[in-house]
Amino acid sequence: MSRLIFLAVAGCAASLPNAASAARPVEILIGHAGRSEIDGAILIELRLLNGGTEPQSVALPNRIQARVEQANAPHTIWLSRAATTPANVTVAPSGFVPAAYEITATPETSFDGATISIPAWNSAAVRIALQPALEYSQSTQAIARPPVEASSEQSAATPPSDRAAGNAFLANLSAYEPIYAAYGPGTNSEARIQISFKYQLFGSRQAEGLPRSWRDGLHFAYSQRMFWDLGADSSPFRNIDYQPELLYLTPSATFSSGTAISGQGGIRHESNGRDGPASRSINSIYVAPMAAIPLGDGYQLSIAPRLSFFVGDKSENPDIHRYRGNTSLFIEVGEAEGLRLSTSTRFNFSSGKGAIAADLSYPLARLLGGGPDFYLFGQSFVGYGENLLDYDRRTSRFRIGLALVR
Repeated sequence: MSRLIFLAVAGCAASLPNAASAARPVEILIGHAGRSEIDGAILIELRLLNGGTEPQSVALPNRIQARVEQANAPHTIWLSRAATTPANVTVAPSGFVPAAYEITATPETSFDGATISIPAWNSAAVRIALQPALEYSQSTQAIARPPVEASSEQSAATPPSDRAAGNAFLANLSAYEPIYAAYGPGTNSEARIQISFKYQLFGSRQAEGLPRSWRDGLHFAYSQRMFWDLGADSSPFRNIDYQPELLYLTPSATFSSGTAISGQGGIRHESNGRDGPASRSINSIYVAPMAAIPLGDGYQLSIAPRLSFFVGDKSENPDIHRYRGNTSLFIEVGEAEGLRLSTSTRFNFSSGKGAIAADLSYPLARLLGGGPDFYLFGQSFVGYGENLLDYDRRTSRFRIGLALVR
């Protein structure tokens, strides 16, 4: 059953700072607002403050709605995340990280003296100054980077266990669908294991400070689901589904209400790598609008309907449309750092066939008063096609296990 990561559903999995999850203790303040000397844009400098004792990850939307008051005439405008500001940042305990958004304006546009606030982040209104704003690239160097120690005659070697050294593109990797292992006895596929990731094909453009491009949304993703018959002789894997895909994620936008929207589309291949009568494969193209809505008290509702069409050769499972249909719906509700319920349904209205899956997760560290860093994970499935091999077979499953990504 396919899953969507929001905006970080997306990543997610990840949630929007304050706007979507109201997750504390990260607080977002406007530090300064003024006109840039380089391109004439109005630069809004932010400070992300972490008053807690643990590192906090924050996903910054591509666009967010702001409120401007000028001459007693309030109106809303859109802010765009500056090219030098990453989409995801981690704020150290009792520390802060700078970020920047901008209003693209002509030299004739005057916001001087106006006040600006960002309601989705509950930011206090700040007056846009007459003087030029400090360029974000300079403030990053001055504030975010630790001082460089005096170099020795011979630099220390990188530890052999550190695979980040010499792999400049690791930052392009991120979570996609959940990663977990769950077990439920009494079936011929007792254990279910899933790994998944996505890779931003042109992610280094942002790190280099290049202008935004349509290429920024291109991703490669891969998910693999393994169904393990632990009760059988030699404990074989009864079926393994391989799912590579090429997808496009649109820039996210956050309204003053805190609601965030985005979209995803792509082409996906699914197969189980077998031959003969057990061989299964299918290709599909899909489109999925997504929305994340803050519910208050740290809760968020995420919704993503999906429309899919099967393309190419379907000879190995010619009637799969009868059991899967073309429509599905993902709904998720919960806290960023607490209980979360995710459901995914698909249905063919003409045949009456379909399926529903539900995942319930909770941080294990909160139950035990400290690590290990897993989520307690419960999973259920009722309907047709839990895996490709059984696309035309109705099953009911319940499993419990651990998840790294939910």
